[in-house]
Amino acid sequence: MDVVVLAKYVPNPSGLPAEIGPDFRLRREDPNGGLDPSDEPGIEVALRLREERGGSVTAVSVGPELATRALWRALALGADRAVLVSDDALCGADALATARALAAAISRQPYDLVVAGVESTDGATGTMPMVLAELLGLPAATFARHVALRDGRVSIERQTSSGYDVIECELPALVSVTAGAATTRYPSVRDNLRAKKKPLERLSLADLGLSPADVEPWHEVTSVDIAVQKQAGELVEDEADVPARIVHFLADAGAI
Repeated sequence: MDVVVLAKYVPNPSGLPAEIGPDFRLRREDPNGGLDPSDEPGIEVALRLREERGGSVTAVSVGPELATRALWRALALGADRAVLVSDDALCGADALATARALAAAISRQPYDLVVAGVESTDGATGTMPMVLAELLGLPAATFARHVALRDGRVSIERQTSSGYDVIECELPALVSVTAGAATTRYPSVRDNLRAKKKPLERLSLADLGLSPADVEPWHEVTSVDIAVQKQAGELVEDEADVPARIVHFLADAGAI
């Protein structure tokens, strides 16, 4: 069972707002950057499948040289090898450009399963895994809270607002997992030291047979506005006034 797992570098894994530059792009040169927390459950799922079925786990990332921090974390958690796609032409890449680079890197070796997080904590588009599956020609089983393999097929419990659906598809396939899919193990000091000795391959677009035109973004950010802070709600102490206050609120909002 050869599993490829995505491991994205984000400038601030703690969840605090990242700094945005004058070009309206996230500043990714933060020395405190590292592995996106939303990718850790996917790495744990990949490791458990390897422990159950044998094989290998390869962590793949697209980003600047600092993205090696994310890959070292994946290697410390237990991945066998890592691949970083880094190229100046990928600066400001959108979900489609990123997926194209990932697809080219992943296609260089045989694999049975690609595992991704549902969405990154910095971009948060939630679209890249499905785009990647399309480019790879794979079925996509998304929002998995549980993943199992049997008879050459992958079966997931797909999280929904009312519970879950059971989805199965043939391998190879792509699966995106939710935060509840697995609790990440904690790497020891020895694991961190061993991570630096594991293979980490660096690839450029030219190495993948791609040109800058192949990863030119389709989207351009032209402005950024700070989200309006939530205001305190109105407290109605007399229950008898509640229906009338709701009607007035909806009328003021133009809802009725």
